[in-house]
Amino acid sequence: MSYTQKKEWTTPFERSFGMETPTYWEGMDYYRSLAQAHEEMKIMTMGLTDSGEALHLVLLDFDRKFDLSAIKEGAKPVILINNGIHAGESDGIDASMQFLRDCLLKKELRKMAQGLILAIVPYYNIGGALNRNSTSRTNQNGPKTYGFRGNAQNYDLNRDFIKMDSRNAHAFAELFHRLRPDIFIDTHVSNGADYQYRIMHLITQHEKLGGALGKYTEDEFTPTLEKMMMEKEEPITPFVNVYGVSPDQGFPQFMDHPRYSTGYTTLFHTLGMMIETHMLKPYAKRVRASYRFLESILTIGHRDGLKIRTMRRAALAAPIPGKKVPLLWKADRQQRSDLDFKGYRALMKVSQVTGLERMYYDRSQPYSKTVPYYNHYKPALSIKAPWAYILPQGWVKVIDRLKANGVEMQPLEKDTTIMIESYRIKGYKTYTQAYEGHYPHYETNLDKENKELLFRKGDLVISTDQEAGLFLVATLEPQAIDSYFNWNFFDTILQQKEGFSSYVFEEVAEELLAKNPDLKAELQKKRAEDPEFAKNGRAQLAFLHQRSPHYEKAHLSYPVYRWSPKP
Repeated sequence: MSYTQKKEWTTPFERSFGMETPTYWEGMDYYRSLAQAHEEMKIMTMGLTDSGEALHLVLLDFDRKFDLSAIKEGAKPVILINNGIHAGESDGIDASMQFLRDCLLKKELRKMAQGLILAIVPYYNIGGALNRNSTSRTNQNGPKTYGFRGNAQNYDLNRDFIKMDSRNAHAFAELFHRLRPDIFIDTHVSNGADYQYRIMHLITQHEKLGGALGKYTEDEFTPTLEKMMMEKEEPITPFVNVYGVSPDQGFPQFMDHPRYSTGYTTLFHTLGMMIETHMLKPYAKRVRASYRFLESILTIGHRDGLKIRTMRRAALAAPIPGKKVPLLWKADRQQRSDLDFKGYRALMKVSQVTGLERMYYDRSQPYSKTVPYYNHYKPALSIKAPWAYILPQGWVKVIDRLKANGVEMQPLEKDTTIMIESYRIKGYKTYTQAYEGHYPHYETNLDKENKELLFRKGDLVISTDQEAGLFLVATLEPQAIDSYFNWNFFDTILQQKEGFSSYVFEEVAEELLAKNPDLKAELQKKRAEDPEFAKNGRAQLAFLHQRSPHYEKAHLSYPVYRWSPKP
């Protein structure tokens, strides 16, 4: 029986003739109705989200096993589709409903889906989906009403995969690590320039994936996907990464840091991509473009899924202790690809609002031209991965996040003195405006020292020789862009807890200088080089206090230690 013969299997989007997206409750009712009629489909619940509602996972498995442990360890490739991370960007929500139904009911799609596991998160940002309106997506052309970008705590969930401030992120981590997909898709709608395309892709950088999987992504996966979309009369282009200027001058590939969904999944060697439909195109056409994309991914998964799964497992098994791991990346402007880009001419005219010149796109002047596309990145900073990190047991917020991501940790069985490499925070900058509940640090600089340190029974030894190895480096190395240090989880070390009274410390300082001629010379040099310092008695006493036995050891001492080589 086809879905056209059974009315309730026509989606709410289709019943509205492409004008509306269902509410959260309507969408889940649709999936439940479909699941009740098909034993190949099951709806599972993960942890609670900030909305108070559980995160749902819809599985399509023609073997009808639905055991996540068996799926994770089994032979079938796994494709995970995440929808509604920004709940006002509902195109993927509607496309996924149709896609799953058609995988059940259409012969050609069903045949391809039988060799795969399809997993769909119907609504990731449930709180945003419940917060419906028709105005917050100022630039978006439909649907009539939709959800809000922020979640129930007003977090942008696509910045939360590392810091995990939301219950949504914890529920997703549980889902992801129990399933560990081979291909991951996050569905979005763009804000930005105007051009002819209805859909764009953000495929994670092949250099970040590295090895055979990275080469496959660049040489086979991306060209095949683009060709398939062209054959479906739905040309797709890389995400247009420009702000306030026309894309006809070219642009770099978007860098998906680990805070983003695909940057996060890449740390576990999952081939990740976002799709961005174009906000100004009619809603029905945007949903159609998303559907065609999912259809193309199914075709690739059917053809190459086993190869992708084999490469991903090999990458997960490859040891990283002692290997160089990039912490920061930058676009390689010496390498470029020629991109045949279909845009609209950008012109200037006087604004009727401000009276100043402003840019606009003239849709009566479409163009197709070759523009430079910088899709190669190179490491800006790398670090040799240690054999292990040692994390004192008191840092429970960090430990909780490591546990949520499946990190294996071994507590010390007794107090132990270990020769380690330690970091001292030499300098950093901090954003002055709040960003997703934090004031992140950046441009972090370090001093390094090898020393013996006594660790307590229960402190955690965390080997990097595990599937979460790259995740550990990305979060525990303070210079990494999305490290736990940069996300403020260690800010207590940046503030001194003990001080001194100047009138008391004067006598101690005199004795220090009398016994340490080198320290006295250092003070005199500092006075000569810094006139303001020379006029500030308190600053001079603080200078000496920091070099005395009285200065607290915890201040600026980063409490995650590198242990190499393996003892």
